[in-house]
Amino acid sequence: MKIKNISIENFRNIKDLSLEFEDINIIWGENAQGKTNLIEAIYLFTGGKSFRGAKDSQLIKIGEEKSRLKIEFEGSGREQYAEIDINNKRVASLNGVKKKSASQLSDEIKAVIFSPVHLNMIKDGPSERRKFIDAALCQIKSNYRNLLKEYNRCLNQRNILLKDLKNNPELDSLLYIWNKNCAISGAKIIYQRLKYIEAISPYVKDIFSGISGGNEEIELKYLSNQEYSTDMEDIEKKLLRALENNKYQDMMNKSTSSGPHRDDIEILINGVSARIYGSQGQQRSCVLAMKLAEASLLEQITKKEPIALLDDVMSELDEKRQDYILNHIKNRQVFITCCDKETILRLKKGKTFHIEKGTLID
Repeated sequence: MKIKNISIENFRNIKDLSLEFEDINIIWGENAQGKTNLIEAIYLFTGGKSFRGAKDSQLIKIGEEKSRLKIEFEGSGREQYAEIDINNKRVASLNGVKKKSASQLSDEIKAVIFSPVHLNMIKDGPSERRKFIDAALCQIKSNYRNLLKEYNRCLNQRNILLKDLKNNPELDSLLYIWNKNCAISGAKIIYQRLKYIEAISPYVKDIFSGISGGNEEIELKYLSNQEYSTDMEDIEKKLLRALENNKYQDMMNKSTSSGPHRDDIEILINGVSARIYGSQGQQRSCVLAMKLAEASLLEQITKKEPIALLDDVMSELDEKRQDYILNHIKNRQVFITCCDKETILRLKKGKTFHIEKGTLID
């Protein structure tokens, strides 16, 4: 797909802005001028909430009652348009037809987003890396979100039971039931994660090699307290066995020590941990490669071409890595924000937008 233009009214610090886009679009200017606001407005058309964690009411320009966004785009082989009105909540329409919820826009408009907060995927603990893979799977597996909810429900029930067992040992017979339920839903999650890492790894390696000029190699590994194959029955048996074996330890800790909620994805550069040994530029390159790979795999599976929204991606990257982002991302529309005017001089083909105080500067 390709976004042809956008119109923005009363969104964040943007009063009134209309832009025409090309395949590669660079949005530049000083900090706090509205560059990320523009990226955020585009992202809302994927049906997701603000990637900055803002409530809908916080997206409206201060002093105004509502905000309105509109895009015209090429998708599914035809010209289309979508609109979002933001008051107390988002109300969306596609080609003039009102949607039951803004999230339904995701059926037609897809994107991957990189922002500095995603560096937490490398720098922070396992939960951020699990969040990455689970969010990606939610886009390509219609039932995956429900699967996560079911597993978390079972996990919560098991943890409640663990807290009660000390004083109520007669509840012990119930523990196996929740062990079994956790194993069934947990195995499905682990299986989907393993298959996803298997599918995305070739894309990640190819893109990371391009970013690093072929000088570095990346590897993704799924980490758990035991080894799993991509055999659903085997995963379920091993997970159930672990839950049974850890029964007394879990009773003491009043929490569940085994399962997909404890697992991790290890990211290696040339065989060593990117989190521990990677430079700032290498860590940023890892996340960027994983995000662009996510877009490639999403396109392969859904047959819909996602756009790439790259917010403040150039920081801490050397000129060779910046050149790859500016001039070597192929087969998708890209939006990039940056502060350095010198960066845009290296752009070989595309369009630039200078944003200052929420307006376009000629």
